This record gives sequence, C-alpha cells and structure tokens, in this order.
Amino acid sequence: MLPLSARFRHSLFVLTGLLAAVALVGCSQRSAQDTLNRVVSTGGLEVVHNVPYGPDVRNRMDVYSPHGATNAPMVLFVHGGSWEGGDKDGHKFVGESLARAGYVTAVMSYRLAPQNRYPAFVQDTASALKVLRETAKTFGGNPDNMFVMGHSAGAYNAVEAVDNARWLREAGVPISAVRGVIGVAGPYSYDFRGMSTARAFPENATPDEVMPDRHVRPDAPPHLLLVAGSDHTVYPQNGDHMKAALERAGIPVTFTVLPGMGHITIIAAMTRFLTFLGPTRQDVIAFIEAHRLP
Repeated sequence: MLPLSARFRHSLFVLTGLLAAVALVGCSQRSAQDTLNRVVSTGGLEVVHNVPYGPDVRNRMDVYSPHGATNAPMVLFVHGGSWEGGDKDGHKFVGESLARAGYVTAVMSYRLAPQNRYPAFVQDTASALKVLRETAKTFGGNPDNMFVMGHSAGAYNAVEAVDNARWLREAGVPISAVRGVIGVAGPYSYDFRGMSTARAFPENATPDEVMPDRHVRPDAPPHLLLVAGSDHTVYPQNGDHMKAALERAGIPVTFTVLPGMGHITIIAAMTRFLTFLGPTRQDVIAFIEAHRLP
C-alpha cells in the first residue's frame, strides 16, 4: 500500500490530468497547449531556452535534457499551426515528456507563412537539426542517434526535411545521423490549391512539387506515422498516402490509426498524465527504443 503522502501525490497527479483533459474539450489548439503547459513541471530536468540555429528571430529552440544525460538519444520536435502559427513555447509538455523518457529533446520554432513560404520552414527544420547535432554533447546527447518528430504542419516539416534528399544535403547533415522520423497527424499528401494553407506554398505550386509523399528517397530511415481516427483538421487519408509512398520506396513504416482521437488529443496524449487519452506517448517511445543505437 502506498504511504499517505505518496497516495496523496498520486491522487493529485490523476486529478490534475483529469482536469486538464476536461479543459481540452472544445479548446482551440493554443488554449489546449496553454492548459497543459501550466500543469507540467520541468523540475529535475536541465532546460536551455532559446538556443539559436539561424539568423531569424524565430530560429530558436528550447532543449530539455534528463539530469546528467550522457550519450542519450536525441529528438527534434517541430510544432504545428498550419505553417502560420504556433511556437516552441506552446510545446513544453512534449519536451518534458520525452526528456523524462531519457531523451535529449529540442523543441523548435520556425519561420512562418505567408511571409516565409515553402521551403523556408523545411530548411529551418534541417538547420535546427544541424545545430542540434553539432551541439549534441553539450546537452548530453549522441549526434548520431537522432530522431525528428512533428505534429500537424510540423509533421510535414519533419518528414519533408528528412525524406527529401535535398534538405539534409544542403544543411550539411549526414543522412545516417537520423535514425527515425515520427509524424503525428501530418498533412503529407493533399491538394492545397484553393485552401487557406495555399499561403504556405509558392504561387502556382502543385502538390507534386511540395508534398512529402512525392519526395521519398530510397535510403530514408524508418518512420512512425500516427493518425487520429477522428481528425477533422488533417484527414487520415494523408497518412494512408504517405504510408503507401514509403512502402513503394521500401522504407520501413509503422502505421497506426488511433480510433476516437482528434487532431488536438493525439498530441495532448504525449503528456505524461494524459496517456489515458490514447497511446501516442507509448507508441513514440516504443519506436525510438526499437530504432535507437544501443
């Protein structure tokens, strides 16, 4: 039986999670992020804010490290927001969650559309990966044991940055350094023309020119694609098409549709006390553990 103080802390932990989950219902994405971040503590972790990876004011990342980390796997997380919103500050809950699992985790911001259209935000992802790799040992990480993860528009950025051979090459990142790619509810394959997200892409661009499922290199690393079964923001067909493109190229892919989860809850479930919402965190950690270097 748990001691009284431990039982109290456990009950408070569960109650906090339940209250946060209730608060997520009907929330906007930013409101949901703010709710989660208010109840997430980074105590015991080492956190370095605003590490620069480029000249723009948004070329910054926050790095969350387990205390005393040495040669740990590393994760670069890319936020969503339809390429026109969002930032690293809204995803403290992801950095904390992955750092508690033992991974040095960088949560990045990137240049936004419409002022900065494709490929600016993809190039930022590759640049952040380059700087994270160069400074890996400063944070206790292994520069050759890296994963790239994103949610929504950030999942697009993560997949495109790694799967299109051009971006890592131009950034000077060895392709062998990336052990895996994790996409959560990403818009990898759709016709944006006539939609509001067209502002993120060059005028007169076509899906063939900018969609990640058209750009899969034959030596891409393994992928984990998590799809929210009840996603009404990014339709699940995006995941289906990306999976098919990876399989055609012979790339190992773990494809999981999470029934009943929506566009916000699928990433909210990365929070340690909201894992009852769905298996996002469990699936991400299992994938990293399966593909990390020993």
